[in-house]
Amino acid sequence: MPTVAPLDLDGHCVAAGFLQDIPFFALADGTIHRLDNGHRQAQAHDGLLCAAFDGATRLLTGGEDGKVVATRAGGESETLGETPRKWIGAVASGPQGAIAWAAGRNATVRLADGTLKEFAHPRTAEGLAFAPKGLRLAVARYNGATLHFPNAQGKPTELEWGGAHTGVTFSPDGNFLVTAMQENALHGWKLADGKHMRMTGYPAKVKSLSWSAKGRWLASSGAPAAILWPFQGKDGPMGKAPLELGTRGDTMVTAVSCHPSDDIVAIGYADGMVLAARFTDSREVLLRRAGKGAVTTMNWDSGGQRLAFGGEEGQCGVIDISA
Repeated sequence: MPTVAPLDLDGHCVAAGFLQDIPFFALADGTIHRLDNGHRQAQAHDGLLCAAFDGATRLLTGGEDGKVVATRAGGESETLGETPRKWIGAVASGPQGAIAWAAGRNATVRLADGTLKEFAHPRTAEGLAFAPKGLRLAVARYNGATLHFPNAQGKPTELEWGGAHTGVTFSPDGNFLVTAMQENALHGWKLADGKHMRMTGYPAKVKSLSWSAKGRWLASSGAPAAILWPFQGKDGPMGKAPLELGTRGDTMVTAVSCHPSDDIVAIGYADGMVLAARFTDSREVLLRRAGKGAVTTMNWDSGGQRLAFGGEEGQCGVIDISA
């Protein structure tokens, strides 16, 4: 049976995950908590708005203080960027040590040598993602997404679709770009030819996305089940029905995290419950009973044995499935 090591904190958890197998939790109040031979914490921001794990080496965070901070596994932190009087709305990690952040209409890329490249947009830069290969940054914005090559001259690629796009992700093979929208939908583009992919039917906004280990499925929240869109074919999910895993009546799925090697997805719900479900036969295993507040974030460790989770009411912890 899985075992749960709870960590009850005070406030909304923005990101939970692992750095060198040490559990980390980033809270909206700007504190970073880690379980490293005891519970340790440090203040990274005066108000934390976004976070992203940069592989297993750094936790990137952006705050209301206009700072972008990298925290390492030992707890050491470094300010990598600053935009005075502007909030950092999104952060992303990329290849070759590059990172990016969004502040207002601007997206900034910081290369490993400290060089900064700034890109302005007509409207607010809402979401950021790097392509898996090469240095290419996607920016979600109003009416679509923009693709930049920070090391190249020339105009960016504009992908248009009406509406507010709030999050963005590349498929692991780099063939597709998918955005989360304000209107309870996902939208995608096949990058080779710009073909559109419309993924609708959600009763709520999609706030959590996770690609399966081989990139064959994209798991999403926003419904009373985890919705997994198939990306095995050359045209992605068009004309194909998604998998629906972990259906629980009217209880909404609020977070998803695909296992790093197996076709399994961890599913977090609005009532705090966490399940694991297998793609092939929909078999479910209860990982955590319902608690207080919605699950907001989950990430597996590199070996796929432990799952860190965080919630909107500060209920966090680590689930060990090997126990």
